[in-house]
Amino acid sequence: MHIDVFKDMASHWPSPIIARAEVDKFTGGGIKPKTLANADSKKIGPKGRFLVGRRVCYPVSSLIEWLRQNGRSVKNAK
Repeated sequence: MHIDVFKDMASHWPSPIIARAEVDKFTGGGIKPKTLANADSKKIGPKGRFLVGRRVCYPVSSLIEWLRQNGRSVKNAK
């Protein structure tokens, strides 16, 4: 049985957008806001970022796509 962890993360998030400052909560601490800020400055961050006031936000679907493209699985050591 294969669980789509990213789809599960999105289904538990209460909004279709996510503030950069909240990304560590969304990912369980896996990604820090600074990581996304650095990726954005290199123009390799999630697509569709926008401002709400002074906060950088992303569509959850774009963040999930970015996580899929930039994540990798780790094989268990024997």
